[in-house]
Amino acid sequence: MSEKPDDATPRILVDDDWKTEAAKEKAKLVEETQDVGDPGAIPEPKFAELINMIAMQAVVGIGGMTTPDGQQIPPDLDLAKHHIDMLELLVIKTKGNLDAEENKLLETVLYELRMRFVQAIDAAAAGVPGVPGVPGGPPPAVAPQ
Repeated sequence: MSEKPDDATPRILVDDDWKTEAAKEKAKLVEETQDVGDPGAIPEPKFAELINMIAMQAVVGIGGMTTPDGQQIPPDLDLAKHHIDMLELLVIKTKGNLDAEENKLLETVLYELRMRFVQAIDAAAAGVPGVPGVPGGPPPAVAPQ
């Protein structure tokens, strides 16, 4: 005996367009995710990052950094000089190949580091506290990027 379904029984309707709709949704999803990019991706390298990386090492050498627990990192002026000299090498080797903004950044950072280095040398020779580069003194400033 066959039963006749009543109007209250839910029915499953098979739509022939479901594949088309699914393809549209998939295309839309692909388009949306392409614009976002990979959140864990490493960004393109920039010249300013290179300058910053070398300058931070010089600042550490000058004695302008602290450990995560707040302890002053003692100055290592030989290390600072080495990294300042590396920036000077960049000035020489990139002459004529930098745009105005990159050149200004490199020259400004190099000037600031040289001044802080001289202050640290003078302070270390005199044993004067409170001078950037001397343990217990304020940290040296580096030009903003």
